[in-house]
Amino acid sequence: MSEVFNVADIFGEDVFNDGVMQERLPKKIYKDLKRTIQEGKELDLATADVIAHEMKEWAIEKGATHYTHWFQPLTGVTAEKHDSFISAPLENGKILMSFSGKELIKGEPDASSFPSGGLRATFEARGYTAWDCTSPAFVRHDAAGATLCIPTAFCSYTGEALDQKTPLLRSMEAINEQSIRLLRLFGNTTSKRVTPSVGAEQEYFLVDGNKFFQRKDLIYTGRTLFGAMPPKGQELDDHYFGTIRQRIAGFMKDVNKELWKVGVTAKTQHNEVAPAQHELAPIYEKANVAVDHNHLVMQTLKRVACQHGMKCLLHEKPFAGVNGSGKHNNWSLTTDDGKNLLEPGKTPHENIQFLLVLCCILKAVDSHADLLRESAADPGNDHRLGANEAPPAIISVFLGEQLEDVMEQLIITGEATHSIKGGRLQTGVRTLPDLAKDATDRNRTSPFAFTGNKFEFRMVGSRDSIAGPNVVLNTIVAEAFSEACDVLEKADDFSMAVHDLIKKYAAEHQRIIFNGNGYSDAWVEEAKKRGLPNIKSMVEAIPALTTDKAIEMFERFKVFTRAELESRAEIKYENYAKAINIEARTMIDMASKQFIPAVIKYTKSLADTVIAVKAAGADASVQAEALEEVSQLLAKTKQANVKLSELVDEAASMAEGESRARFYYFNVVPAMKALRAPVDKLEMIVDKEMWPMPSYGDLIFEV
Repeated sequence: MSEVFNVADIFGEDVFNDGVMQERLPKKIYKDLKRTIQEGKELDLATADVIAHEMKEWAIEKGATHYTHWFQPLTGVTAEKHDSFISAPLENGKILMSFSGKELIKGEPDASSFPSGGLRATFEARGYTAWDCTSPAFVRHDAAGATLCIPTAFCSYTGEALDQKTPLLRSMEAINEQSIRLLRLFGNTTSKRVTPSVGAEQEYFLVDGNKFFQRKDLIYTGRTLFGAMPPKGQELDDHYFGTIRQRIAGFMKDVNKELWKVGVTAKTQHNEVAPAQHELAPIYEKANVAVDHNHLVMQTLKRVACQHGMKCLLHEKPFAGVNGSGKHNNWSLTTDDGKNLLEPGKTPHENIQFLLVLCCILKAVDSHADLLRESAADPGNDHRLGANEAPPAIISVFLGEQLEDVMEQLIITGEATHSIKGGRLQTGVRTLPDLAKDATDRNRTSPFAFTGNKFEFRMVGSRDSIAGPNVVLNTIVAEAFSEACDVLEKADDFSMAVHDLIKKYAAEHQRIIFNGNGYSDAWVEEAKKRGLPNIKSMVEAIPALTTDKAIEMFERFKVFTRAELESRAEIKYENYAKAINIEARTMIDMASKQFIPAVIKYTKSLADTVIAVKAAGADASVQAEALEEVSQLLAKTKQANVKLSELVDEAASMAEGESRARFYYFNVVPAMKALRAPVDKLEMIVDKEMWPMPSYGDLIFEV
């Protein structure tokens, strides 16, 4: 019988949340902590000691024996070092369980082996983790027992950010400060804080664990480097929103339960377009909490999949020929008293504050399209972006019919006088009610789409942290708000000045608005005419980080220093080269040790068959033709494998950095495709019993 539980009873039970703090902390301590969380006031050590003691006691009641500062270095995954609560033994041989405010606020993991892009030499080991009290601590239960996890930022001994969270928190301060400036101009004196609100939809694949371990490419790289398409793919669209299989449903139930316990608001689950592909979406929350929770989602998906005898694939393109996986980043701005700055209302043409916010965002995206594109760049996304399954590599903004009409009115006449209404949708069936119809449709081909009261950035890769994209979004919009405020604060006639500024921004940045089919070749040509960048790869996107324009903006809003930006660019070049090197070496290994020996064995079987058939006096032409075809493909495989090996050796002799990354992209990647082509053809010919690994059909239809 299936386990029965009440979601309301278990939600947040393993989180040191506001309710727990209010219950366990002395009133003054609780108020001081809330003031720190809400206003950024510094927390004194005595207060921290009390919080740490109560947090420890609560965690021990949950079974915790260790605590960890849980942080997000520039490796793409989270990191942690576990310390037990035990202190030095007493004279009677007993021990005390202790956890101080100093241990809560600051940790000191070795920083020498984390990526720093030259900010730190290997011998300069000291780094610090600092408690992010705005993201609640939680207890994680796994094979290690129970561990108190404290979300933290991570920086070097000299203060540079070595993680994803530090610049995110800085960018949140920047957007808050500039948003408040804007609100005050419109007469809002009650809102005290504006916070980016984020919801990250997570796509993923599930495959059988036994089959996973039979493929070196999945083990080493997270994606299939070889594989012929099965007779059936996703062309019938029957998997999308289809009935969830029982094995998958059991997995989803356990994922939800684990996530709800640690306060993740897992809301939506369904089958995605590709076979074996699924999606999980949470409710929106503060940007830094959303980033932490998305990491928890990815870790939980992987852990629970193993418990169910499966493997969760988060790579952006684990299988060629079917849709890859993204992570739609839904972003909006919300005040502490519940106002959404991206809520247009029923008559957006009359909502002047909304129109200015909207036009500032258009300006921000148009001015920094290269940075936004770079924020979603990784080696896996190179396979996905620009294909007819994901947004194109060209940044554009979808506004929908209603807002596009308002923009056209502003551009053409200088004034918006009306808004398109939603109306009613008539189903034509008497027993069904007529439905309220939105004022505009949606556009799944747009990389940056307005969807009612938020923007959906659809480019982000499925395994990536959403911190980077939100750092960019927060900062570029903060810059646009700041520049608007600089103009409006000097204006003698505010109403006229804001009207002129909206019209100016709408006219200057209308090129970024595109409501059509982003998959079409016509759009590529049109975007070129508009002067929009078409950045097709990660290595071509990375330079956006270190342009003079980017450095000036990030330094002005204290989000990144020049050194931090240059280090991040260096890390990304290194990561790209290392990722492609691992993939190429895996292909060489598989071709040399698996495919070529298997095909040689098959050709011997064919040759023996040809001899036997001829000896029997029968026609052996079919067998001979098959032998000839397989032998030719085998020769191409061998030749391509040798060529790839030579290129990988050449790349290894190059110094790390941009030139090496570009060599991998422009030389090694094409050689990898050249090796894959004959192997995939051979898979369609060679006896399945002799093929050395599970096929695509085995992986995506047998789970």
